[in-house]
Amino acid sequence: MNIEPAKKTDTCQTFCYDEEVVERVQPQIDKVNGVELVFKALSDATRLKVAYALSLEEELCVCDVANILNTTTATASHHLRYLRNMGLVKYDKRGKLVFYSLPDNHIRSLIQLAAEHNMETVI
Repeated sequence: MNIEPAKKTDTCQTFCYDEEVVERVQPQIDKVNGVELVFKALSDATRLKVAYALSLEEELCVCDVANILNTTTATASHHLRYLRNMGLVKYDKRGKLVFYSLPDNHIRSLIQLAAEHNMETVI
């Protein structure tokens, strides 16, 4: 007779839930609607590097970003424009130069926290 060992599973073996928890959390769940767009914008490695660079400095010129990333100003500009359209960066044109910065500390904190988490989990 062959008896298989019990399989480990990552799902409940019976369906049940805590009504109090569900009633507390469910009305708040829509607060994250649209947040996926922030993560989508930052899911591109180049855009994340651009945002991270901006989290380290108050502002950067497009030329600075291009040199930091070792890329063309056209490529840097493309990624900065995408981030601007998503509301993750703002810009200020001064003569022939365009400077970008983060609009507030929320994005700075999010990026720096993610970077810290990554450093802690890297083996």
